[in-house]
Amino acid sequence: MSAQDPSLPRRPAKGLLDWFGFAGPNDVNHDVDANGVPITANAPHQIARKQLLDDIGNFLMAHDLEVSGFTLSVAHDYLVGGNRRVTRAIDEQIQASEPLTLPWLRKTAADPGHNQNEAMHRLMKRLETDIEDFGKVTSEASSATTHYNEALAAHVHDLDQAPDGQIGVEELLDLARAMLDRTRSLEEDMARSAEQTRVLRNNLEQARRNADHDHLTGLPNRRAFEARFDTEYASAKARGEHLCVAFCDIDFFKRINDTHGHDAGDRVLKVVAETLARMSDDRCHVARHGGEEFVVLLRGRSLHEAWEMLDDTRHRMAERKLINRATEAAFGQVTFSAGIADVFASEDPRESLRAADKALYKAKESGRNKVVVADKTMLG
Repeated sequence: MSAQDPSLPRRPAKGLLDWFGFAGPNDVNHDVDANGVPITANAPHQIARKQLLDDIGNFLMAHDLEVSGFTLSVAHDYLVGGNRRVTRAIDEQIQASEPLTLPWLRKTAADPGHNQNEAMHRLMKRLETDIEDFGKVTSEASSATTHYNEALAAHVHDLDQAPDGQIGVEELLDLARAMLDRTRSLEEDMARSAEQTRVLRNNLEQARRNADHDHLTGLPNRRAFEARFDTEYASAKARGEHLCVAFCDIDFFKRINDTHGHDAGDRVLKVVAETLARMSDDRCHVARHGGEEFVVLLRGRSLHEAWEMLDDTRHRMAERKLINRATEAAFGQVTFSAGIADVFASEDPRESLRAADKALYKAKESGRNKVVVADKTMLG
């Protein structure tokens, strides 16, 4: 969600428009459309584009930021809600009256935790492939060794039955026995390697499960949700089922941290996570999206049914009386706000995520502790 920055001056950013190659507001663009009709600067799509560029210029000037590919990208994403994590961080920085410096923006946009998580998943995937290859080689070698061992054992038996005094029989028999002992040892080593491979594969699977879950709440994390979203979307579309998505955000969470400390804030996060998780089943998936924000995916329920289910959970959370057990001080009423959208309300399923986020912001703006349904104005 994005808060409107009150510090942005609403004045023309003519220099930025010129920098992008747009004419001034009174100039005519002599380009023509596919039918040869002149396109004027007053065409609706031109006005919208120029307004966005105007807002981008105002954003950069208001925060004294240089014009570069990076700052233009950040300003664009902030104004259109392209990067929710960065947008939320900028909102909090503005609301705290802190400056938006270039180093701060670069650090915020970097999201090292997400990058490290991606790197870890790539490493695990590569390791899994190596384990599979090693397992196949081990299995094939073990099988070959077993066959060779059986053949050699039969050969030793034949040599052992040879008549006494035959030239070279004892020497060959000793050699064959030594080779038989060696292959048996090799077979045991292969069996141990196969067991180690099995244990390593199990550990890798456990590591993957851990990587897809939030360590504090135990809920699936953002990465796991994104994979689930794609799966549920494909399934719901194929079966003609409803699919709704909602973003939930704990109200005044910063105040909880500032008043009671971050450990107490973590306990509140767990309580809210547990409350939301009670909705979970094979058609309702709850994940921690980051910070104090959660995301809920509901399949097989209409928008109204999904709203009722989420609003009932919100009501139960608001009725709870939480106490900070470390200090015996009351937290007061802990609530969350939410925005919910129909995933199939637009052709692009990702539009529903942005719509739900806008509905969440509307819930925050209109008093918090409520669930707002995204309308058509929030799509696209």
